[in-house]
Amino acid sequence: MFNRREMLAATAAAASTYGLGSFPAGWADDKTGKRRKVLMYTRSEGYQHASVSRDKAEYGPAELVLMDLGQKHGFDVYATKDGSVFTPENIAKYDAFFFYTQGDLSKAQSRDESPPVSAEGKAAFLQAIKDGKGFVATHSASDTYHSPEHYGKNQFVNQPNRDPYIEMIGGEFIKHGPQQVAKMVIADPKFPGLEDRSKSFEMHDEWYSLKNFADDLHVVLIQETAGMKGSDYDRPNFPATWARKHGKGRVFYSSMGHRADVWTNPIFQNLILGALSWATGNVNADITPNLRQVTPEFATMPPAPKKKK
Repeated sequence: MFNRREMLAATAAAASTYGLGSFPAGWADDKTGKRRKVLMYTRSEGYQHASVSRDKAEYGPAELVLMDLGQKHGFDVYATKDGSVFTPENIAKYDAFFFYTQGDLSKAQSRDESPPVSAEGKAAFLQAIKDGKGFVATHSASDTYHSPEHYGKNQFVNQPNRDPYIEMIGGEFIKHGPQQVAKMVIADPKFPGLEDRSKSFEMHDEWYSLKNFADDLHVVLIQETAGMKGSDYDRPNFPATWARKHGKGRVFYSSMGHRADVWTNPIFQNLILGALSWATGNVNADITPNLRQVTPEFATMPPAPKKKK
């Protein structure tokens, strides 16, 4: 676990390691001069990642990183695990929402003993995104509000009756294999926050195998599966990071973010800054759907696990 001082030191060390004296300008200032407000929501119902675990601290490592980025780049971040904040009145206060969540957020019990999101709160939140609010999410946000019968008989096939949250975010978690170094292929080098990167990069993280991709995805990063360890990646390349429109709202998701050291990595931080700047309307990006062009075999699922005798 990082405290604020350790987190800042790790960020500086990562910048030096990756040859960056300072972070590129991933966040573009709002022309109106009004500071953007971002609600970071990190409730975990089934499994709580260490990156968002507060473990007797005021905030988790990922929360500290995003709040610090906000201070440096001129936007305000409010981090909470309290699902009762999702009311129309509170939702209206924010320009964008950042989710690092897990599980069914409507369930009363959670790993962090926080209040759940009501059915009315979920509906109000999804409507707010459709009406134009921004949404940025990482890692287990795709392991949230699963489609009906996600676990079990249809885990390895596309689910036609997708949960409305899954419809909004644009993809759904299946499983993951062991943490490992893997390659992200950059499908859109012009997306905000990636302008200074080469055609690909490698990172050590816990990589998700995903399904139920929205037809209109604009794929930003591709999971290169060749050479990866684990049957969950025994499939062709598939989207790992994307952007899309949900009604009038701008939606961004990346499967990265399990490990605390990913959150201090300049590549990841600059991508998140660019995503937030785009999601809040500070910058524009061409998000023409490219799912079938850059990941033509995206719908090929990994093999189902062998049944125990």
